[in-house]
Amino acid sequence: MASNANSSTSQANTSADDARGELTAQLDELLNTLSNKFAGVSSEIFAKMDEMSRRLDNLEAQLAASNKNSGSG
Repeated sequence: MASNANSSTSQANTSADDARGELTAQLDELLNTLSNKFAGVSSEIFAKMDEMSRRLDNLEAQLAASNKNSGSG
């Protein structure tokens, strides 16, 4: 009887370890997925900010040229 109790305790520990391992693997996968998505969104945001910066630079140049042309005319 004692060996039966030890055997079922051992099996319970093994399945608890398996469950922990599976949960850990799923959490690792989730964190990797979130990290990849965050990196993608971050790259998109930086690209959009660069584009806005270029557009603002062009707008400033056009305004400066327009003011120069208006002032000399």
